[in-house]
Amino acid sequence: IVTVNCARLLKADHHATNGVVHVIDKVIATTTNSIQQIIETEESLETLRAAVAASDLNSLLESEGQYTLLAPTNEAFEKIPRETLNRILGDPEALRDLLNHHILKSAMCAEAIIAGLTMETLEGTTLDVGCSGEELTLNGKPIIANKDVLATNGVVHFVNELLIPDSAKTLFELAQESEVSKSTDLFRQAGLSSHLS
Repeated sequence: IVTVNCARLLKADHHATNGVVHVIDKVIATTTNSIQQIIETEESLETLRAAVAASDLNSLLESEGQYTLLAPTNEAFEKIPRETLNRILGDPEALRDLLNHHILKSAMCAEAIIAGLTMETLEGTTLDVGCSGEELTLNGKPIIANKDVLATNGVVHFVNELLIPDSAKTLFELAQESEVSKSTDLFRQAGLSSHLS
């Protein structure tokens, strides 16, 4: 699937006497803002803006290149427990891993994303892309709230859930989501859960 500024290429290579015509499915708008400038001007990305500033990712997101930012909205940050959020925001390494888990190494418009695709993040992890009806899904969840916001250095998709990589979780959080959840309960009963968190 070929896209031009997130417009889908419908028919290619119509040769004319004075050039070539490619037919696309929407009008291409002028793009003037970098990904960083989009973050700075969108009210719904206020928490992300603070997180990016705290992790020194500003320069990357305004640099030349082609990235895809899966931008967590304020709503996405509010969905996770306040204690977990404060821990991540207070840990520079965990925060950087979290944000890099939301940045893909290439610009991917929604039209070019197909079900079953695996995309690599800057953190080195992967995200699974699929479909639920006509909705795109990430790791099985239809969490993309707004797609194809174009930037001079890539594209932004707003997501309404936070994608937390394992490297940004405590041992306790990892254990709760795995096959050793019963062991976690035993640690709690023994008064040792603080060692896991």
